[in-house]
Amino acid sequence: MLDPSSSEEEDEVVEEERKVTQAPKTGAPRVSPNRTGESPGGLQPARTNNARPTSPGPSAALEKEKDDLEKMQREEEERKKRLQLYVFVMRCIAYPFNAKQPTDMARRQQKISKMHLQTVKDRFQAFLNGETQIVADEAFINAVQSYYEVFLKSDRVSRMVLSGGFSANDSRDVFKKHIEKRVRSLPEIDGLSKETVLSSWMAKFDTIYRGEEDPRKHQQRMTASAASELILSKDQLYEMFQQILGIKKFEHQLLYNACQLDNPDEQAAQIRRELDGRLQMADQIAKAGKFPKFVSKDMEAMYIEELKSSVNLLMANLESMPVSKGGEFKLQKLKRGHNTSIIDMGQEDENQLSKSDVVLSFTLEVVIMEVQGLKSLAPNRIVYCTMEVEGGQKLQTDQAEASKPTEKNMVICTATMPKLISYRIFLFCFQVVLHPTPNSPKQSEIHKMTVSKGCPDNDLRIKLAVRMDKPQNMKHCGYLWTIGKNVWKRWKKRFFVLVQVSQYTFAMCSYREKKAEPVELLQLDGYTVDYTDPQPGLDGGRTFFNAVKEGDTVIFASDDEQDRILWVQAMYRATGQSHKPVPPTQVQKLNSKGGTAPQLDAPISQFYADRAQKHGMDEFISANPCNFNHSSLFEMVQRLTLDHRLNDSYSCLGWFSPGQVFVLDEYCARNGVRGCHRHLCYLSDLLERAENGAMIDPTLLHYSFAFCASHVHGNRPDGIGTVTVEERERFEEIKERLRVLLENQITHFRYCFPFGRPEGALKATLSLLERVLMKDIVTPVPQEEVKAVIRKCLEQAALVNYQRLSEYAKVEGRLVTPAKKLEDTLRLAELVIEVLQQNEEHHAEAFAWWSDLMVEHAETFLSLYAVDMDAALEVQPPDSWDSFPLFQLLNDYLRLDYNLCNGKFHKHLQDLYAPLVVRYVDLMESSIAQSIHRGFERESWEPVNNLPNVNLPNVNLQMPKVPNLPVSVSLPPVQMPSFSASNWMPALSDTDNGSGTSEDLFWKLDALQTFIKDLHWPEEEFGKHLETRLKLMSSDMIESCVKRTRIAFEVKLQKSSRTTDFRVPQSICTMFNVMVDARAQSAKLCTMELEHLLRHIILGCSHFVVILESVLAKLSRYDEGTLFSSFLSFTVKAASKYVDVPKPGMDVADAYVTFVRHSQDVLRDKVNEEMYIERLFDQWYTSTMNLLGTWLTDRMDLQLHLYQLKILIRVVKKKYRDFRLQGVLDSTLNSKMYETVKNRLMLEEATASVRDGGMLGISMKDSDEEDD
Repeated sequence: MLDPSSSEEEDEVVEEERKVTQAPKTGAPRVSPNRTGESPGGLQPARTNNARPTSPGPSAALEKEKDDLEKMQREEEERKKRLQLYVFVMRCIAYPFNAKQPTDMARRQQKISKMHLQTVKDRFQAFLNGETQIVADEAFINAVQSYYEVFLKSDRVSRMVLSGGFSANDSRDVFKKHIEKRVRSLPEIDGLSKETVLSSWMAKFDTIYRGEEDPRKHQQRMTASAASELILSKDQLYEMFQQILGIKKFEHQLLYNACQLDNPDEQAAQIRRELDGRLQMADQIAKAGKFPKFVSKDMEAMYIEELKSSVNLLMANLESMPVSKGGEFKLQKLKRGHNTSIIDMGQEDENQLSKSDVVLSFTLEVVIMEVQGLKSLAPNRIVYCTMEVEGGQKLQTDQAEASKPTEKNMVICTATMPKLISYRIFLFCFQVVLHPTPNSPKQSEIHKMTVSKGCPDNDLRIKLAVRMDKPQNMKHCGYLWTIGKNVWKRWKKRFFVLVQVSQYTFAMCSYREKKAEPVELLQLDGYTVDYTDPQPGLDGGRTFFNAVKEGDTVIFASDDEQDRILWVQAMYRATGQSHKPVPPTQVQKLNSKGGTAPQLDAPISQFYADRAQKHGMDEFISANPCNFNHSSLFEMVQRLTLDHRLNDSYSCLGWFSPGQVFVLDEYCARNGVRGCHRHLCYLSDLLERAENGAMIDPTLLHYSFAFCASHVHGNRPDGIGTVTVEERERFEEIKERLRVLLENQITHFRYCFPFGRPEGALKATLSLLERVLMKDIVTPVPQEEVKAVIRKCLEQAALVNYQRLSEYAKVEGRLVTPAKKLEDTLRLAELVIEVLQQNEEHHAEAFAWWSDLMVEHAETFLSLYAVDMDAALEVQPPDSWDSFPLFQLLNDYLRLDYNLCNGKFHKHLQDLYAPLVVRYVDLMESSIAQSIHRGFERESWEPVNNLPNVNLPNVNLQMPKVPNLPVSVSLPPVQMPSFSASNWMPALSDTDNGSGTSEDLFWKLDALQTFIKDLHWPEEEFGKHLETRLKLMSSDMIESCVKRTRIAFEVKLQKSSRTTDFRVPQSICTMFNVMVDARAQSAKLCTMELEHLLRHIILGCSHFVVILESVLAKLSRYDEGTLFSSFLSFTVKAASKYVDVPKPGMDVADAYVTFVRHSQDVLRDKVNEEMYIERLFDQWYTSTMNLLGTWLTDRMDLQLHLYQLKILIRVVKKKYRDFRLQGVLDSTLNSKMYETVKNRLMLEEATASVRDGGMLGISMKDSDEEDD
């Protein structure tokens, strides 16, 4: 902002003046300078009478003209009011002495506008579409996708943007909290900490959020805006309040110059006049008894004391201001600390001044520019000057050649003189005597020097530049004629100095030469200065003025009008009088010295005042502030300032900027605006904005409300003890409005504080509500009362939230199919859970003291959903199981919530689904039982993988997780439970070698139990009941399956061949597999013990031993001593003489070995469980060895026939070898019975070798080798 006295602004002012002076020529009346740009039609309504076709009639035209005129008058009154208010504000900015700009206010963040929000959405959408160059992993993309869908696209965020309470910092914090949980849940990665991942994700977020903007430009812009947010200069404050009050730059320049805002003396004098006026006003109120209406009559006297006390405090503040303030003052220096140059005069304003109190100190600077006429000295002679101050020391200049006395400044003599002085300059025998004053011209002048006798240079001149700086406490000086009653009793011309001792103490002092102290002085307290006419009988002086006080009059006279005006203005500032002297004439005159060039009689300040008067500004400048209702004016400026603040680029939430706080504080202190009135107006304005949708910080409301409450209840927060009826009534009105607002905000907490933003606002709102409900400032409100209010709000909040959620979900009411209604209810359940999760994440902390009320709110919210849920379930077909996913969705959320688990809604949900679950289990039990009955009746005992057209359930990812395998049973016509297998179900076995009926049974039982388990039934008793019932059902079903399988197994073996021709059929293996699977499933599905059944099955494999018995029965025919044995032996021997007879008995042995090997291979390949195969082989081997041992023991007294011995040796050797290859342990193979059999066969072998001459290559030795 340019200095108001600059030439550029002067040109603008002249241009504006030209416009104003030309305006009347158009024929329109000039209403005000700021209306010159309006259309003439608005000022000349008579022109509208010519447009008769468009006018409805003369009366309507007159009515419109009247309305326009009234509107113009209202606008003019509003303009005048704002101009007057701006004058008061300007003076507060120009010379503050009470307030300073705070530096400890919280920094406000940049506001996000609607357009900016859309830009951010587009940037995140571009990232998700892969249109950016940002490299990101899948986890980050998923996090951004969730943030975009849940947060950025939320209508609550859009509403918050419109309220002006959403900043970029809020957006960043929400994303940071959003990803923290995700990152914490990620698995640990060696060498990469989760903090590093968080930092990386936040950096990528910032890159997406910023887009293509240059971060350096953004940082520079933010730095500049942040600096202006913290502290403002005077020029910036002027400009801000021009925008706030709608003041034009032209008007500001006129007012600035006319008010002399750049003159601290004038501003201090204005303050003194204002304070004196306020004291007088207090006295007038006390005399007239025109008090405001107080709540108590006793407060009237206190009110006067408070008025005077506040003025005295302001006087003390002003007194503490440094007298030497001057032009070096800068507003920025008010930031911290205290000025060390304060003159503390104590109580001297009440005492008479002494002459020592007004001693002046001057800084004198003398520069000798040139010496002319120095001819008597040789050119190369070195010369110098000396200077002698009266009563002081001598000073010497630099040296110079006599021929070059003008090459450079010869000296700068500087001295500080404590008195008015004269000084002499000597040059050899030449001297010049000067009498400088602070009013002496600053440019260099030529003086003639006094020549001593005998000096050849008679016309010697010296060019000097003399500068005497005026002390800060010297307000004016010069020669005046004066005469008074008590001082200056003779009419005489004297040198006067107006000295400021302190902010409230001034003195007119007359001095003589060579004297540091004044000769006489007049303390100006109580005097009134004014212009006066020339006094007869007083010779000397042309223009007169006087200073009058009760009992004393002092007459002054100066030599010209301009000097008189300057003296009167200076004394007017010093006296602090309310009457402003007006010069008798304001015309240009010729210089009294006879010059021809015209000049202004008045100083430049008078010129500005005349120009302001010309433009109608004089009434605003000269208006007495004490005659205005500053409470009303302050309410207006505070309201306009708040509007300006809420519309700037910061998310201020109603907080003023430091500069605005400074100006408003200064205005209140300077003009006596009561603190309670200020905060009541502030609260009213804030409430109005909040009621219209603006975001206002509840902490700010709490601060102002607490101040007003403390004042109304007599706690004197600002030292004011009086309370007016208006303040109390307005406080009660605002208290009620605030209560309604807070309850409404708590009711709409999800929409007033979306996602917990602004941070801590909801918690502060609850705290403020508790304060508002207090009857006074001492007695705390009962917690039950606060709880009742919050409970009511949260009950309404549940209704509001559910209504908006239903609207968002677009739930259709009528004319929809049951399936569609169930689908809508399921989607609504997902949204309900999302709302509850967001409440817990973003709002639960604020309701920490009222957590039980939040639980009630959640239950109320769920109860509203329960109505729609019940309606949807009622229209579902009987025995329909499609609603189970709804139970699973709701129950999975509720059972994990400590507060909602087994709550009212949760129990209702259980009561609703418990009969359905029981019915489902009943039908499944009947279905499975009949499937077992029918399945085993038609069972072919072929393994499932060999059955044609058998389709087990396919994997299905969709809900519900209920098996889906149709079963046809002869039950009443109901819809049986349908199963659909999901990939969460593991395979029952690696190979499907069981029967179709058993596989179907085990799969259904497992699926049913898994489904019931996945329901996670929350009630422990019913859950255990379901678990027990399913286990018992599984036990019964599996037992039935095992019994049927065992019966079929035994029947199959009974029908099988008992010779070595027997081959193990596939059905036997299938049955064995069914038994094995039954045991495995029983361990998982029930507590049934099937080990004895399997042991029985293994023992039931005695059919393998029966075949060995048949072989041994054939060998028994060769027992020694039998007729058949002798006959066989003779036949073989006779036949061997003629033909090649095969080895006797080898076909039987080979057939048996083949049977064993085939059976082992089939069992190993077809039976699923390896452990039971090994147990079967152990049992088989042990049983056959026992049988052989028993058979040989029965023939202990008999010698084995050669053929018996050969077959037995072959069987035993092959059995040992084959079973060892099948994994039978050595401890089992080399049992005692085996050793017994082996030893007996070896003994028989030795006997046969002696008796028959050998075994023809068959021997028990090397039993591991294959015989030829």
